[in-house]
This record gives sequence, structure tokens and C-alpha cells, in this order.
Amino acid sequence: MAAQFGRRLRKGAATTAAAALAVAALSASQAPGATSGDTGRQANAGASTSAPDGAGSADGATGNSPYYTDLPPLNSPNPSASPTASSSSIGTAVSRGAAEAGIPATVLDAYKKAEAELRSSKPGCNLPWQLLAAIGKVESGQARGGDVDAEGNTLHRILGPQLDGNGFALIPDTDGGKYDGNSEYDQAVGPMQFIPSTWAWAGRDGNGDGVKDPNNVYDAALAAGHYLCRNGWDLSVQADMNSAILSYNNSQDYLNLVLSWYEFYRKGTHSIPNGTGTLPSHSSDGSTGSGSGSDGPTTKPTKTTPKPDEPSPTPPSTPTLPPTATDTVDHLEDAGTATLTAMAGDAFGQQISTRAETKAGRVVAKVRVRFTIVGDTDATFSGGEDTATVVTDSKGVAVAPALQAGEKTGDFTVHASVVGRTVKGVDYDAVVTARAADALALVNTTALTCTPGGEFADQVQAKATYQGAVADKVAATATLIKSADDTSENDKGPYFKDANGNAVRTLTDLQTDANGQLTLPKLYADDTTGTFLLRITTTGGATLTVELTVAAADPSPSPSPSPSASASASASASPSASASS
Repeated sequence: MAAQFGRRLRKGAATTAAAALAVAALSASQAPGATSGDTGRQANAGASTSAPDGAGSADGATGNSPYYTDLPPLNSPNPSASPTASSSSIGTAVSRGAAEAGIPATVLDAYKKAEAELRSSKPGCNLPWQLLAAIGKVESGQARGGDVDAEGNTLHRILGPQLDGNGFALIPDTDGGKYDGNSEYDQAVGPMQFIPSTWAWAGRDGNGDGVKDPNNVYDAALAAGHYLCRNGWDLSVQADMNSAILSYNNSQDYLNLVLSWYEFYRKGTHSIPNGTGTLPSHSSDGSTGSGSGSDGPTTKPTKTTPKPDEPSPTPPSTPTLPPTATDTVDHLEDAGTATLTAMAGDAFGQQISTRAETKAGRVVAKVRVRFTIVGDTDATFSGGEDTATVVTDSKGVAVAPALQAGEKTGDFTVHASVVGRTVKGVDYDAVVTARAADALALVNTTALTCTPGGEFADQVQAKATYQGAVADKVAATATLIKSADDTSENDKGPYFKDANGNAVRTLTDLQTDANGQLTLPKLYADDTTGTFLLRITTTGGATLTVELTVAAADPSPSPSPSPSASASASASASPSASASS
């Protein structure tokens, strides 16, 4: 009915009564979350504003807000019904807009980045960016022709009419007017037209600025992607794609329209400068020129019925804006970045330099370049972020903040891209190696000795350094070896004890402390005497050999008195003895 209503208005054949019936039928057909047997429902005024990622919404993502009904201009397939729908339920084409195969650069970049993130976080969903583009076209005309800045923020508010139950769903305010500026009723907000109650649980941070904002196309596109990937849907399966689209807005006309744009964009599109996209002309509520996501008042638009011979008003043309510096960038080039290698926990000694160039190779200043860390790593830029945006200087060069290695070793990539443009970027390979030491020194200052069957009084202590600095958290191994020439494990002499008290002569998983010091467990001796060797090695090749001595105790008997001392003692005792007698 929505399609027929729009067509009849343009032909001038609708009466006031027919228009009223059409609007009523449209309102019933658009109840998101409704099944094929539903006759439509209103939002529950007391509904919760939070839901888990897999949850649905009684009003879909948009709360039944109106949407643009312009169809693709090329020879796209006619909209087709879902596999279970009868031919009588297929929507009729509402209108055909001017040719628009291009998508504004920042908007297109947001869709593709959302697809990439979902490919990683929900690979089983198989979300195509063209589906996001189709929904974005229908919901807001690609953010009103790309009316966004280079960071994806809308330059003018994109709002649907207030959802006051007057021809639309009834949704009293759920966000205190935070997103839609309306503290009485909710309104669909932003490029993907989320109602605030849905955004409260479905919102995502797509541009890495720490904020989930439905008015940012990167955030909105990523949120829409996650919304479509709920319920275990696999969007490479047509039935699941249909279900996902209907969950956004449960209308057969809406489904057919989105699928038409999806097929159109799958056949090819291209990037155009922000602000130069063609604005759609017709909306599902029968209005023209503004449609879904208007930047006007918060009340429901007033519909007018043209006279039979009166043509529909022609929407004003969108002015072509002069190209910005960003628009002239053709590609990025490496600007002499050295090999990126760092030890775990250390700062990289090199910084990434990227140069923006035109197709002719001229440098471009004042262009935003985004550096993104990609891969299984905990490395960050200084400040703890995994993305950084830098403006190119007068030489067209953007230097990324210093990289800081984490504890995870291995390879990762830093991707440099132009903010707001889909052009050839640059990938930089980086490597984090394990913490290492290049020198070990014995801390003990006294000899390490023990008697057979006893225990050593002192524990072995060593200090690790790397290029003269303390080497902390370095892995080490200690082994009691047979000799300097034979470093295999000795089966006699000193030993350590494991948790069960058993003798062990090799210790692994040792690590230096924050001061680079390594303190080994207590050593014990069997009955074998002699000199033994303990070999300590670290990651990085530092080696220390320590001597251990096991010897019997020295008996050291008490000395006998000398003859002169005995005689003297006897002489001194004689007088007493005589006197006594």
C-alpha cells in the first residue's frame, strides 16, 4: 500500500479518502518484529531500553519511522518477494530517483570498515557492505548525500518524525532527548535511523574515539552490522538476509526496496566526494523532498494531495562542492619508515612515516591519515590506543605516534589509510621479540659449598642486563651439567627439589624480576663429593656457569697440651700437696 500510495500521488489520481486508507495500511504493514501473520503493533511505553546483543526489538531498529522509497535507476531486477511470500504481497514500485551509482567517500568507508570488523568478530554472519549501503540509502539517503565530516559526524541533524502514535509507532522518550533533542517522544536518529531505545543496547564505537554516537556514520554502520548479525543469521542465506532486513523494519515493501538497492550496489559503485550525493525524493509516508531523516521540526510532516493535473514538486538540486585536499589524494606512499622491531615491553625505536600523493605524484598537505594496528597483538601507540589520526604536513607526510610493544610476541601490521577516502593505503609490518639479556653476573660473594647429603646455605643469585640496562622479565633456564665441554644434565651431585620433594637437575620457566635479578631455589647434595657446574642461560644468549663444591666436613681435633705446660702445672701443684701431707 505504501508503494501504491506514493505512485498514485504522483499521478494525481488519489482522493482524500484513498490517501487516508493508504496511510492506515502503511502503518499496519511496518510493525518491526511482526510475523507474517501480524497486523501491526505499537511500542510498549514501558519497554526496557536495554537488551542483549542477540535480542530483538518490538519496533525494529527504527521504530517504524518512514523511509525513502526511490528505486535504483539502472536496469536492476524488479523487487521480488521473500521465498514464502505470495505474489500478491509484492510491493509496487513507488518512485525512481535520478541515477546515483556513487556513494559519498566517508559513508562508503564506514560501510566497508563495518564489514571488515564483522568478518573478524562474527565470521559466520557473512555481512556484505552492500547491504549496509542499501539500508543506508533507504533510511537516510546515504547520510543525506554524505553530509558528514571526515570523521563521519553528521554536519546537520538527521531525524525522523516524533514517534507519538500519530501514524507511526508510539514510543515515549527513552533517552531524555540526548540523541534526538526530544524529551517527550523518541525519534529515529542519524544515518541508519536508530531509535534511542534500540541504540542503548545496539550502539557501537566504529571510529575508535571511545564514544557510541548514532549521529556518526562509522558508529551507526557498525551498530547496524551487529544488529543484522543477531540471532545466528547467515546473510549469505537469502532467508536469513530477509529475516535480518525485516527485523530492521518489518514491511514487505521495505524488504523489496532494500533488496533492490542491494542488488544495484552489488553490480558496482564508486566513491564520490562528501556532500555531492543525490538526495532521494520520496518517502514511505507520502511526503516528497524531505522523507526519512529530515533535518526539520520534530512534529510529523503534513501530507498534501496534489490536484489531478498538478505535477509533484521537484526537489532542489544538490550543489557540487569544490574538492578538498582529501579529494585530491590518489594513494599513500611509505615515506622512509625503517624496520619496525622492538623487544616486548619496549618502545619501538622507529616511527611510521606516510606520504599522501595525487595521481601525478604531487604531495598533499592537510590530509588526515589514520593509522590502525591490525593483528593478534597488544602493541599500542603511545597513549594506549590502537588507532591514531595525524594530519599531513607541508610535505604531505604524516608521522604516526611512537609504537609501544606489549608482552605478546610475534608479527602484526599497521595500516595507514586516508580518512574520508577509499584509496590505496600502506601496510607496515612490525615484529615484537621476546625480552632478552646479553649478560649475566653472579651476585653471590661467598663460595657455594655443601657437605654430602646436606643443603647449600646460600641460594644462587644472578643479575641480568641488556646493553648495560636492567633486563627484567627475561626467561631463563638452569641446568646442573656434567662439565664445561659436556652440557648435558648431570645425574650425580647437587640437585633442586620439585613440589613433591623429588630431585630435579634442570629448571625451566624461570624469569628475572623487576630488577633483573634471578634467585634460584635451594640446592641440595647427594653423597657424591667434588666440584660441580651449574649453567644458567637466558633468552638472548646470556650464559653464566657457577661452581658448586660438595666436600666432607674437616674433623679438626682439639690440640694436646705441650710438655712444658704439663711440667709447669705439676710444679705449681706440688707445694700444696706437700703442705697437705
